[in-house]
Amino acid sequence: MAVLDRIPLSILVIAALTLGLAPFVPEPHIWEKLKLLVAGDLVKSVDIFDLLMHATPFVLLVAKLVRMAVQRG
Repeated sequence: MAVLDRIPLSILVIAALTLGLAPFVPEPHIWEKLKLLVAGDLVKSVDIFDLLMHATPFVLLVAKLVRMAVQRG
């Protein structure tokens, strides 16, 4: 958790908005992968890896926000 505490919140927000959503056209890549996951079509290992790579910035951002809320409250 010390590593998460050292990452600035602004960096995580920028990472989630850029790396997490790229490419933006025709739709965010993570959205495409989540639709495949819900439909049960996320079976190729490259697609699973891609989902994990695009989801990581969002997971880290949520973890940081939860950790900040717990430390304050």
